[in-house]
Amino acid sequence: MEESLFPKFEEVKKTRTGNKMSRFFRHVFEYKNIKKLFGTNLALMLIASSLLPSNITPTQAEDNMIIKEETIQLATKRVVQYPLNHTNISQGYSLFHPGIDLTGLVGEEVRPIKDGFIEAVSNSKYGYGNAILVNHGNELNSLYAHLSKINVFVGQEVSTSTIIGELGRTGHSTGPHLHLEIRDNGVPVSPFTILPR
Repeated sequence: MEESLFPKFEEVKKTRTGNKMSRFFRHVFEYKNIKKLFGTNLALMLIASSLLPSNITPTQAEDNMIIKEETIQLATKRVVQYPLNHTNISQGYSLFHPGIDLTGLVGEEVRPIKDGFIEAVSNSKYGYGNAILVNHGNELNSLYAHLSKINVFVGQEVSTSTIIGELGRTGHSTGPHLHLEIRDNGVPVSPFTILPR
């Protein structure tokens, strides 16, 4: 009696393996007539699909595969630069000197260290002499002092390629040079925190 129960238990165990969907399809496909029907139909579908003409001709397929080449012009722009082409520092930044002095020849072109707009222009025989204050945004300003000539006006937008003035010796100056100050929120900071080294 135990022998007759054992095979039935194994048959029940075989039908209960897998998830419900796989058990259902396993049960359906175990019938011989369904196997023949699906096998024949699948074979006929494969043969029919290989005989039907495709809508895309080989030349159309090749045309669709061509990748068109575009030429893109890349331009590099300096974000921060020295205001003079050739720079020698004659005096550095300190507690008593809130900027750096750059030596050069009178008339040498001065450019802003960064893009911005002219916030103030001063023409004076004292202190900074002829000076320009450039606003670079984010509370960052740069001051160019002792200029012999000023080429810009208040409110003018300037870039790193704009000639804002010429090096000179106006104001309180012992010789031709450019005094450069960098101000963050109105407080002078070392220009070397921004200028490339």
